[in-house]
Amino acid sequence: MTGNSSPLPTLPSGLYVTATPIGNLKDMTFRAVETLQAADIILCEDSRVSARLCRAYDIKAPLKAYHDHNGDQMRPQVMQWLEDGKVIALISDAGTPLISDPGYKLVRDVQAAGLPVFTVPGASALTAALSIAGVPTDKFLFGGFLPAKQDARRKALESVQDLTATLVFYETGPRLAASLQAIEQIWPGREAVIARELSKLHEEVRSGPALALAEEIDAKGPPKGEIVLILHPVAPQQWTPEQAQSLLQDLLQTNSVKDAAAQAAKQTGLPRKELYQLALDLKSKAEMK
Repeated sequence: MTGNSSPLPTLPSGLYVTATPIGNLKDMTFRAVETLQAADIILCEDSRVSARLCRAYDIKAPLKAYHDHNGDQMRPQVMQWLEDGKVIALISDAGTPLISDPGYKLVRDVQAAGLPVFTVPGASALTAALSIAGVPTDKFLFGGFLPAKQDARRKALESVQDLTATLVFYETGPRLAASLQAIEQIWPGREAVIARELSKLHEEVRSGPALALAEEIDAKGPPKGEIVLILHPVAPQQWTPEQAQSLLQDLLQTNSVKDAAAQAAKQTGLPRKELYQLALDLKSKAEMK
């Protein structure tokens, strides 16, 4: 793709949300190269980082910084460029834009103005890590970066405490051990996967109980590079008939039979029809006393 002398495609005006490699420059797609080569302007987080990619693929379009700190000032200018018929590409430092990266406000405003937004898909650390983690991927939650402060981190983890899905977070090396220790406190024995430096020379995937991984990091020191932290899903609670009955009795103190059955079904995963009949029986017995 480097030095391609074939004519560039003529692209319709619009905003092109374009994925770039997460590490290995060879993971650039043909379409992404053509899009950036044909763009009038490329919006990027850090022009110093994106310049390396542009040099590798003979991309000449001017780079303009677009990030959280200047987005409010830049969006009107970008909207004007699009109104003037320009082809604007939005990239991040690595991977797919808007996945824990700035840009959603720009996409929202462009769409609200009735202007086109196109996707040019490609690499993403999120999907790359999930594909080699050996965890169920039919249902997962992406939580972005965990907060740096201890209390905020704990609250963020507690907010997803009851989910039975695979959990995925981005994390930094210096904070990784503390995050794993917080995970152990909330879910003792929970299995975790650390995927780092994906697609790069020192790509590594490590699995094990969160506490064991934290202790390993404490012993060896914080790992370097970009990190994806994945938690295996926890098995849903298996409700016995006695536990379901006890839950319904509590719910019936402040809810109708219908509402108590609905809430119990949501919490237990048991059939609502069966819980409704059980709630009726419990209410009848209580009224007979």
